[in-house]
Formats: sequence, structure tokens, C-alpha cells
Amino acid sequence: MTEHGADLVIRADAIHTLVPGQAPQRVLAVRGDRIAALSPDPNGLDAWVGPHTTVHDLPGATVLPAFDDTHTHLIYAALGAHDVPVHQARDIPEFLDLIRQRAQATPEGEWIRTTTNWQELNLAERRMPTAAELDTATDRHPVLVKRGGHNDVVNTCALRLAGITEDTPVPPGGVIGRHADGRLDGRLIDNAMGLVERLVPGPDRAQRIDGLRLATAQYAATGIGTVRDCAVSPADYAVLLAAREAGALGIRVRALISALGMTGAAQVEELLDVMEDWRDGADPQLRVWGVKFGLDGGLEAGATEEPYACDHAFSGTLTWEPDALVEAVEAVVRRGWRVGAHAYGDRAVRTLLDVYERVLARNPGLPAGTLVMEHGGLAGPEQCARAVELGIPVTIQQPLLHDTAEVEEGFWGPERVARLFPARGWIDLGAQVSAGSDFPVGQFGAMRSVWGMTTRQTVIGVKGPEHAITYDEAVTLHTVDAARLCGDQDLRGTLTPGRLADLTVWDRDPAHCPSEALRDLNPVRTIVGGRFVGR
Repeated sequence: MTEHGADLVIRADAIHTLVPGQAPQRVLAVRGDRIAALSPDPNGLDAWVGPHTTVHDLPGATVLPAFDDTHTHLIYAALGAHDVPVHQARDIPEFLDLIRQRAQATPEGEWIRTTTNWQELNLAERRMPTAAELDTATDRHPVLVKRGGHNDVVNTCALRLAGITEDTPVPPGGVIGRHADGRLDGRLIDNAMGLVERLVPGPDRAQRIDGLRLATAQYAATGIGTVRDCAVSPADYAVLLAAREAGALGIRVRALISALGMTGAAQVEELLDVMEDWRDGADPQLRVWGVKFGLDGGLEAGATEEPYACDHAFSGTLTWEPDALVEAVEAVVRRGWRVGAHAYGDRAVRTLLDVYERVLARNPGLPAGTLVMEHGGLAGPEQCARAVELGIPVTIQQPLLHDTAEVEEGFWGPERVARLFPARGWIDLGAQVSAGSDFPVGQFGAMRSVWGMTTRQTVIGVKGPEHAITYDEAVTLHTVDAARLCGDQDLRGTLTPGRLADLTVWDRDPAHCPSEALRDLNPVRTIVGGRFVGR
């Protein structure tokens, strides 16, 4: 027997290491949090089995590395664990009734929040509720209804507490919604959201830690072992640290500290001062990846070169002046941090590449992967080629397209929606591209994302089939390439001795799973650092 033996041995039909040219293995041994050995012979590691070894014989099973979701919002998922579950509603009356039920059990004057992972077109009325409708659920509590990361709807009580009236100036890069007659409708978009959200007290520390426990288990249950959370406030990161200490983080977290809503380098410098305490990146479970900027809006306000299909006078919103963003990004990279910037529409993509090109020229020698484009939604061939030339990695989110295609067609028209997230073009150009969900806008899940990238299927049918990629390519974007983006390429992404034991076990080979079954396929086990999580 090998000295001390293994803690865990898994025998399976195929263990795909994702090492180029390596045939599938049949048995894998884990010691502590690391892979200790592999063998193509099912009995090739019998010497590693000792009296304290847990052995799983899984005939017919397939083992893959655990997947990364390289652009998601774990914090939102954790907050939503205790919020009003309006994503379950089928129409606005049900939506309002869920809020009404929570109001009946909530002390008067306390804030009521909803989950964020819903789309108005999934409601029978195919629209958002209004402030007046929220008032019918409760006029004794301020209500914050969130949809994704760019849209809020609040009731009159919340508007009153925030001092928002019909005369309130609209913040740059934001929208305060109105009815046709000029009355406020409760809608707040992008930089206007802070007018209300700054007033909303967060849940207590114990609730937040429990939310992270639940949310990380939910991610793990779909095969995700690491998330790159792209909007973490300093207060959020403090909670993540506490959750890590309490053993409540079932998966690994790479946090982007949020500069969303900021418009100048001075604000960013203050944020960077706070981040100085988090420079130690030795913990493989939790670390800060860098800083997150937003350059344009989301579905309703992505900055486009051509006007919107629904409004020929509107081309989306840029939330930063380019010169100011150059200064802010430079402030970050000069302190040794990385930058991920949201650029969704093609005008935003072009503007961000302009900004990044200037930063690279003024700061020669920046490490590869310092500047990252988040989404690059409408990046065309010329912009893709330019990003590759500049060495700018990009993250793409097929589940976002799947869930929002109908919404986006209303704003941009079918031709532009079909061009979103051109994975085939990125890969063929040699781009460093990785994949995720953008939950709560898209639904997270390892194989749900793979299915979407291989089929280009959406809620309204196939969109842009020429941008589809192969199963093997899609898996690589979530494993090998994702680990590289996170700076973990020496720790994770492939299954080789010495690397972290982050694995997924599937009861069938996903590569040979029928398309519709692949969409909802979850692993039977997810292992992070040698520990079973998620189930």
C-alpha cells in the first residue's frame, strides 16, 4: 500500500482529464484536497486503498473537472435565498400576492425585497409591475423589486423614503421611469438604482452566511465548483470572508469588487484603499480577482451603434465618459489589480477597446489578462479581431441569451439578437474566451450552458446557429480556459496529480447525451477540494 493511502478513490467508466492527447483514465485517487494519482486501469490504484479510504465504484459513470461560472452573481443568489420568490409567479396578481403574503409577516416599515431571477415576458401581462400595483400589495412597507442587475421597481413608500419626486434630477447613466403622463412608475435603471438601494438595510450577518451556504450548494448541484462573482461590494466581501471562516462556502469564489455606479477615478481610488487589506491571494477557496466596471446598460440600455428597433431615437446608455474610465482603469492596474468591464452593446465594446488600448499604451508591461471584457455581447468580427490583437480576454454567457432572447428582440430586433455572443468567431480567432451564466439574468448550470453554446437554442428558438461551438469546446471554456482567466491554471481546470481535487461525476457521458436531456443534466456528485458538496 502507498504510504498513508488515499482519502478517496473513484473508479468510473471514463475520467476525462482534459489534458490534450491523454486518453480517458479509469481510476482517480485523492489525498487531502489534491488529486494524488490516476490510472487507465480500473485496478491500477489498488495500492492506494487503505483502511481509511472511501472507495466509490461507479460503473458507467463519467468524471470531468468541476466547472467554473466565470460571470455570475453569487451574492444575488445568496440574498435571494431569503427574499420573496417572485420568480415563481405566472402573472402580476400572483407576483403581488407573494409580496402581500410577506408583508403580512413583516413588521410595518421594514423593507421587503424580491428575488432577481425573473423576466417580465414570462408573466402573462408581459410587463413589469408598477409602483401603484406594488402599493396594492402593501403601502405600509417600502418594497424593492429587482430584476437582474440593471432594473429596480419600487413602490410609492420607497420613492417617498428616497425623496424621489417628478422633479428629481436623473443621475448620469441612469433612468427614472415615468408613465406617459409624466407620473413616476417606480422604475429605476442602472445608475438611478442607488437612489433607493442605498437606503435598504441588508440582512443580518447570520442570514447572509446561511444564504451563501444555500446558494453555493445550489451552484455545486449543477456541476459548478468555482464562481467568478462580478459585482461584490466591500461589505459583501466581508460577509464572504465570514462565510469562509464559518465553513459555509461550498464552492470557490473569485470576487470582482464593484465600482458600478462610480463615475470618476477619485471614487475608485477610495475603493482601492479599502481593497488593500485583501491583497493576500493565497486562499484557493476565496480571493479577490480585481475590480468590476460597467460601461453600458443591460438589456434595455446596452450602448449600440445603430438605434434601437423599438425607439429610433435611442441607442442605449454609456455610464462612463471614456477619458474618465481610462483614468479609473489606470488607477486599478497601477495598484496591481485586474479589471473586468461590462460592455454589452457594440458601441460599448468599441468604446471599451478604445479605453483598454489607451491604458495598455500608457502602462507597458501589464501582465496578460489584466484587462478583461465582460460579455462583449454584440462584438462583431472586426471588434473580436481587435480584442484578440490587444490580448483582451472575454467572458460570454449563453444562458443570458437563452432566457432573454424575446425581451432583447423587442429592443434590438432579431438580426442583432442572433449575433449575440459569437462564440464560434471568438474561438476561431484564437481569443481567450470563457463562459458563464450571468445569473440572475441567465440560469446557471454547467450543462445548461454547454447545451446552449452547442445548440444556440433560446426561449424563442435557435438564434445564430453559425455561432454554435462543439461540446468539447464548450466544456473547455468552463474548465481549462476558465481556470486560466481566474489565474488558477496551475491549480485547476484539468485532472492531474497535484492539482485541486475539483471534480464532477455524471451518471452518463454528457458528450453522448441527447440534446434536450443535456440541458437539464446535473451531476450525481460534485467534489471541491476532495469534499462532496451540493448534495
